[in-house]
Amino acid sequence: MVIPSYDLADKVVVITGGSRGLGLDTAKIFLAQGCRVVICGRKEQNLETARESLNAGERLLAVVAHVAKEKDVDNLFAETLQRFGAVDVLINNVGMNIVSPSVLDADLAVWNKIVEGNLTGAFLCSRSAAKTMREQKKGKIINISSLAAKKASPAMGIYGVAKAGLEMLTKVLAFELAPFNIQVNAIAPGMVRTDFSKPFWQTPSIYEQIVKGIPAGRIAETSDLTPVVCFLSSSYADYITGQTIAVDGGATAL
Repeated sequence: MVIPSYDLADKVVVITGGSRGLGLDTAKIFLAQGCRVVICGRKEQNLETARESLNAGERLLAVVAHVAKEKDVDNLFAETLQRFGAVDVLINNVGMNIVSPSVLDADLAVWNKIVEGNLTGAFLCSRSAAKTMREQKKGKIINISSLAAKKASPAMGIYGVAKAGLEMLTKVLAFELAPFNIQVNAIAPGMVRTDFSKPFWQTPSIYEQIVKGIPAGRIAETSDLTPVVCFLSSSYADYITGQTIAVDGGATAL
């Protein structure tokens, strides 16, 4: 595959949830652009596997961190600044869901866990990144949202509420950070073929039902999203902020 240049060489990119799935593939494309990349995850073993896969030497930093824990986030950005001295791009990629038949029947602990993973973590990471970006007078924050933020879906109710909150956080941060030359945008994919969504797409009957609502006739691959992430991280998107870009094969066109 030919990877276009987005003029991102030497940029410092922090990717949450970067040890697998979309986060790992995003790390790969940023490294291919000549960036210095920081990935975080909750499990050291997953990060070690990612290190071996990415094989980027000193251009890669992997930090154990739970993004919903303030001390972990503070440490993540402290280590980033100690190693690379800047934060140019933040990709709030962490997402999690616990299947719950009904929002009204969900335990508070389930609600809190899903909201923390999808929304609180993005707030904490954005707050830490913005401290450095404001001093630099430049920066990009990209939040990974979901089609579920716009369309109620079975077993994804709380997840959808949290992602809808993430899209409003995107707008609020875009407004507050615009005077500092910091752009904040979101990407809202439909279903992406990763381990996160595997319970849905690996079952033929469920997959067929999902694809009926996608004009493109398939679910997304990570390669459908990573170029959009790179574009929004580049100077070509300096006049785009506060937006959520759907990458969903036309699902929201129906």
